[in-house]
Amino acid sequence: MSAADIELSNVHKSYYKDRLEIPVLHGLNLKIGPGDFVAMMGPSGSGKSTLLHLIGGLDSPSDGSIRVGDALLERMTERALTAWRSRHVGFIFQMYHLVPVLTAAQNVELPLLLFRMPASERRRRVETALSVVGLADRADHRPNQLSGGQEQRVAIARAIVTDPEVILADEPTGDLDARMSEEILNLLNLLNSEFGKTILMVTHDPRAASHARRIIHLDKGVLERTEENPVRQPMAGARAAS
Repeated sequence: MSAADIELSNVHKSYYKDRLEIPVLHGLNLKIGPGDFVAMMGPSGSGKSTLLHLIGGLDSPSDGSIRVGDALLERMTERALTAWRSRHVGFIFQMYHLVPVLTAAQNVELPLLLFRMPASERRRRVETALSVVGLADRADHRPNQLSGGQEQRVAIARAIVTDPEVILADEPTGDLDARMSEEILNLLNLLNSEFGKTILMVTHDPRAASHARRIIHLDKGVLERTEENPVRQPMAGARAAS
C-alpha cells in the first residue's frame, strides 16, 4: 500500500466543561508529505495528543478540515471513520495495550478479525508483521514472558499487520530505557525508509525526535516552528509544514 499525505487546514478544537469552553488547537495548518517521518514536540497540554487523535479519526475537529490521503475526515460518519481507521491507520501508544491472556501472535491478529479474511491469510500477515519487528521466534509467548521492548514490538506488529498507510505514535518510547528506546526508534526508521510508511510521532525526548526527518513544535495549540533534520532529510515529495 502506498503512503498517504496529511493536510490540516485551519483546524480548531475545543472541549467543554459544563458551559466553559476550553480551546486546545487554534487555526492549525499542517502538511505532511507521503512517506515523511515527522516528530511533534511541545510542553504538556500543548495539544499534541489531541492533534494525533484528530488525524487518526479518534476525535473530530470543532472547525476546519483534515484530509488523510483521499479521506476528508470531518465529512465522515462515525461508522465510516471506524472502517477507514481500521484499514489506513496504525496506532502505537506509550502503554502497549496487549491482552495478557493472548500470545504475541494472537495480539497481533486482533485487528484482522474485523475483516472477512481466510484464517490462512491472517496467519501469513501475522507471521510477516512479527518477522518485520524481529519477533518471529516469540509468536507463542504471552506479554508477561516478554521484555518491555519486546511488548512494544508486538504492539508495533499489531499496528502494521493491516498494512496501514499512516502510523501515529504517541510517546512510543516513553516507558522504555535508552537501549530499548533506540531499538524501537530504529524500527520506526525501518518502517519509514524501507516500507514507505508516513509516520507522525509525538515525543518529549529530543533524542527520539532526532530520528525523524522533520520536527514540528506545538505550544498552546499553535504550530510555532518546524525544523528539518540535517541527518535525515525529507523524502522526495514530502511537503513542509505550513
